[in-house]
Amino acid sequence: MSHPYQTYHNRLNQLERDGLSRFLRGGYKGLEKESLRVSPNGFIAQTDHPQPLGAALTHPYITTDYSEALLEFVSPPYVDALEANQFLYQIHQFVFENLQYDEMLWATSMPCAVRGDESVRIAQYGTSNAAQFKEVYRRGLGHRYGRVMQTISGVHFNYSVPARFWPIYQFVEQNDERPSDFRTAVYMGLVRNVLRYDWLLFYLFGSSPAVCHTFLKGRDHSFDWFDKGQTLYKPYATTLRMSDIGYQNKLPPHFVVSLNSLTEYVAGLTYAIETPYPPYQEFGVLVEGEYQQLNDHFLQIENEYYSAMRPKQIVHAGERPALALQRRGVAYVELRAIDVNPFTPTGVSPDQLHFLETFLLFCLLLPSPPLDTAERQRLRANETAVALDGRRPGKMLLTLDGERSLAEWGTELVEQMRPLAQMLDGDGGEGKGGVYTAVLQKQLGRLADPAQTPSARVLAEMRQEGESFHAFARRWSQQHEQTFRAAPLQGERRQFFQNLAAESHRAWEAQEAEPQQPFAQYLRDYFTRR
Repeated sequence: MSHPYQTYHNRLNQLERDGLSRFLRGGYKGLEKESLRVSPNGFIAQTDHPQPLGAALTHPYITTDYSEALLEFVSPPYVDALEANQFLYQIHQFVFENLQYDEMLWATSMPCAVRGDESVRIAQYGTSNAAQFKEVYRRGLGHRYGRVMQTISGVHFNYSVPARFWPIYQFVEQNDERPSDFRTAVYMGLVRNVLRYDWLLFYLFGSSPAVCHTFLKGRDHSFDWFDKGQTLYKPYATTLRMSDIGYQNKLPPHFVVSLNSLTEYVAGLTYAIETPYPPYQEFGVLVEGEYQQLNDHFLQIENEYYSAMRPKQIVHAGERPALALQRRGVAYVELRAIDVNPFTPTGVSPDQLHFLETFLLFCLLLPSPPLDTAERQRLRANETAVALDGRRPGKMLLTLDGERSLAEWGTELVEQMRPLAQMLDGDGGEGKGGVYTAVLQKQLGRLADPAQTPSARVLAEMRQEGESFHAFARRWSQQHEQTFRAAPLQGERRQFFQNLAAESHRAWEAQEAEPQQPFAQYLRDYFTRR
């Protein structure tokens, strides 16, 4: 057994021997899910954010992302991931009750048919400085990456280790740092390990192997035609969303935000936000009285930096995320590498949630040495290889010691998670019906047979039905619409969401009525806070 696995098993064995493994259970899980509102014919909606849903600026759970048509649903954190998914389900029920013009929600990560950048309306939030900040940021994203790029949807999985686990783990590790510093260092190690192994998530859960031709119209690409002029794809792709045609920062190769410590991570983000970048200076900032972007730097704000995994801290009103991390350390992590699952109404399945929790704890307990430039380049090559070609028979990935079979390596990783899954199940895998252990077995089946993966199923259904990607996604969107409309929210839960919507409108109106300082001063104050 290799040294990293040995250390990992030693940690598990000590927790088990001391009767402490139960403290691994009970971490908080939260979900964020993006969904495009589309017209009945499957084009991006041109209508305003529906008023009955609430005010996008001030609603805690129903908002918009880049586009006015790109809804974002957020669950509170729950100990039971199934409760988070149930909350997400209830949001969908409420949304479908209040959609107008026969609109529906698009069921896939890759977008519906789009008619160029002008068909993608930037989200509107109001006239307050906070509202204008969000809109100008999105205008800047449009200049930098193109509006069509911002129509891609995903699922984010937020996770925090149980609070009661930290002092136990620190004792097991015989670590004498300040508890907050220990917690932060372990979380940063988790983040590094996720980047080492996120290709496994691409393979197991990627469900975007194809895209409507309108998404790539006018762009150079190397994709194949699936049909006669409607769908572009890669035969063995898993997640085009996480490939180079997905959302990626356009930064010079030498620019990398280090994940080797929180101090380095915050310093990298701060440098990017404070340093002008010539390609973005060409757009200007204030042009003919209208802001085109928040600044002309490498990044406008921290959230622009795209990564499959982010260390996070709860941000106070008006506080920059980097400062929140610097002041209070890492409180939880946000996994962003998950496609919207078209085969389940909420876009994410219970099996996925149980596996993701196991995977993140595995990444936490596995040793995580610093990442150097060579390893980061190798990891990015593996991500791209699996995103575009991961189901190819005999697919090989890069390691420090040479190439290795994806199927063999993936199987080894999942098998290493087995004792951890048994701890999460409790009672040697019998508690809760052994769901965590059962989910691992399902993933082993996908590694043995790529035809069982969601990405393979997408292409198989398209072939079987003789349909384009657009027709496939529209069919599943309509099916999920029927599911939610057939079982609308009732009673107290319906009233709960109606009350939230009303409260958000009142909060928005109050914010709009407040005196506002000049926006230029608002920006200066935001970026000079220390």
